[in-house]
Amino acid sequence: MRSRFRRSVVSTLLHRVRTTRLGFLGLLLGLLWLKTLFAYHVDFDLGASGLIQQLLLLINPLGTSALLLSAALYIKKPRLAYAVGIIIYLLLNLLLFANVLYYREFSDFLTIATMLGVSKVSQGLGASSLNMLTPHDVIYGCDLIIVIFTLVLFGGYNVWRFLQNTPLRWPHFGLRLDQRPPRYHVPQAVSMLAIALFGVTMAVSELNRPNLLSRTFDHNYIVKYLGLAPFTLYDGVKTAQNSQVRAQADSSEMDQVLNYTRTHYAAPNIDYAGVAKGKNVIIIHLESFQQFLLNFKVDGQEVTPFLNSLVKDKNTLSFDNFYNQVGAGKTSDAENMLETGTYGLEAGSLFASLGTDNTFEAAPAILNQTAGYSTAVFHGGAGSFWNRNNTYKSLGYQSFFDGDYYAQNSDQTTDYGIKDKLMFGETIKYMERLQQPFYSKIITTTNHYPFYIADTDTDFPDAGTSDATINGYFRTAHYLDAALKEFFAYLKSSGLYKHSLIMMYGDHYGISNDRNPTLAPLLGKNAKDWTSFDDAQMQRVPLIFNMDGLKGGIKHTYGGEIDVLPTLMHLLGVNSKPYVQFGTDLLSAEHDQTVAFRNHNFVTPRYTVIGNKVYLNQTGEAITPNASLKAQLAQDQKQVNQALDLSDTVASKNLLRFYVPKGFQPIDPANIDYTASLSNVLATQTQLGAKSTSLYSQNGNQSTVNDFHTDAPELADDRSALTKFPKSVLKQAATSSSQP
Repeated sequence: MRSRFRRSVVSTLLHRVRTTRLGFLGLLLGLLWLKTLFAYHVDFDLGASGLIQQLLLLINPLGTSALLLSAALYIKKPRLAYAVGIIIYLLLNLLLFANVLYYREFSDFLTIATMLGVSKVSQGLGASSLNMLTPHDVIYGCDLIIVIFTLVLFGGYNVWRFLQNTPLRWPHFGLRLDQRPPRYHVPQAVSMLAIALFGVTMAVSELNRPNLLSRTFDHNYIVKYLGLAPFTLYDGVKTAQNSQVRAQADSSEMDQVLNYTRTHYAAPNIDYAGVAKGKNVIIIHLESFQQFLLNFKVDGQEVTPFLNSLVKDKNTLSFDNFYNQVGAGKTSDAENMLETGTYGLEAGSLFASLGTDNTFEAAPAILNQTAGYSTAVFHGGAGSFWNRNNTYKSLGYQSFFDGDYYAQNSDQTTDYGIKDKLMFGETIKYMERLQQPFYSKIITTTNHYPFYIADTDTDFPDAGTSDATINGYFRTAHYLDAALKEFFAYLKSSGLYKHSLIMMYGDHYGISNDRNPTLAPLLGKNAKDWTSFDDAQMQRVPLIFNMDGLKGGIKHTYGGEIDVLPTLMHLLGVNSKPYVQFGTDLLSAEHDQTVAFRNHNFVTPRYTVIGNKVYLNQTGEAITPNASLKAQLAQDQKQVNQALDLSDTVASKNLLRFYVPKGFQPIDPANIDYTASLSNVLATQTQLGAKSTSLYSQNGNQSTVNDFHTDAPELADDRSALTKFPKSVLKQAATSSSQP
């Protein structure tokens, strides 16, 4: 009896699919849903973890697809309705498969700007498309075969009648063109159900990943949470908004910007100007690393013993009143200030929303064009995070060695990339091939929320607070410190240290304001007395320069991330004045010590202004300013507002396209291909031959990887990951006798 019931249900469903418009559209939706799930798990690397994210992957293709297909229910003419449904279905199929091919090439999803740029699309989907096809791609066409089979084979003998607009005769097993209009309110009901389903998806996504759309971490995240069609729509809206703002831009608007940056310029300190000229630059991005960690102890043990000793080194210059100035873009905002000398956006991430198409005057391009530097970034995580794989091209980075270039075994990774000790170790095999001088950036990830590290990686004690995040923060910071010690030892033993300026900076806070009261007792403060002033003081992050022969010392100068680029350029002997930079050289006697936060609050050497409250830095006491101080702070506030507003205008209107400094060539991102980073570096080394200045060449064409020593347990029995290039990138690297 149950068997007859099941047959009856199946028979009824098949009958409705065959004979009703709603059933046919349901068939299209089901096929598209299954195929999208296949792409999610086979071709896209969305990194879904946990029950909620897996559930969202399961349902997010349904809402938008159902809403779009429901358009066919509103059309009265049956043939036109079926045609519209099929066209929408084919377009959604095309969108899916185009993204599959593009993702294989660029590990990213197609944006509207890329679709509109024929040259960019052809780069990923042109002649090389056939080479990117795989046997399982038949899955993406089999549903089309099912639809065609349903439309043509079952009702094959009526095709001609259908095309000739003559009465149709339907066999009992064929697809029947439903001549009846949908029942009253059925179209509206289907649309509302689709909207409700998308609303639930959106709500759950926001709970699991707050500010998903406003911060735009990564295209992968939007697709993972909301689906491919919503991502394309969202990207289209953002593209239209950006285009509208840019269309209103006028080259005369640059005059006000240039007037500010030129009058705000600070001349270099003659004691430091050019002291690192011709040196390699190795920037180490200390993820979520705050200044208070230095010289801090847990149970009598130093959290950062190596950095503590480095800061005291006579060759180290450091700043202990250096603040992060990031907004919602966090890490990407810090990178943007470091590379371009302009602020992040008031809302969202500049990297994510504008990095692909904006014109920049960034450090990699400036140093390459003015001083012959080769440029590269090393990051053991997803290249698409914060849209780095596109923005780095716009900045002028010639090479980007992202997670695809590193071993990604499950025991070696964190949520954001491979562990730092492994990251530094594997970076060597790429860094030693760069032509010197080089400008490079290494992005660490282990000291990242949720700050988890296994006991096999560190034996650092638990801080004993009630918050596991705070306890873990000290352990991951200690691990990062140990990784830095190993890397510095390599730099010295390989000889690279003598020819390099190493700069380390913390990108932003690790412990958020809502957790600071729990942290307070460890800092010797009472949680009940914690104020907004204390929160502001916690925004300090390290800025450390180390170089053999550098005049060291701890500077108490107030400054922020916006000041890094002019400081670095002057150390390298490069004139920063022609470029649009909103910060000033930290070492200059003319340096502006007013530190602007992205929310328009600010800090000066004497006062901290948070909203309407003014705090005295020396005591942390809230004060009532007199008339004279009010006037001074109002002037400071005016300058802070002006700098932030002008920087926002430069970014949102892409004003740098109207201003090209003498001798500077704007970057064309289309000329840069990061899938060929390794092959390009190796090819350059081979072409130069005896003239190659890479460390590898100078070491007699021998690798320096053996100079790297680590206690990382993952490498205790097998160090092959440090010496071998991944097979996936070797396929793209040109065969060369210089390869190991």
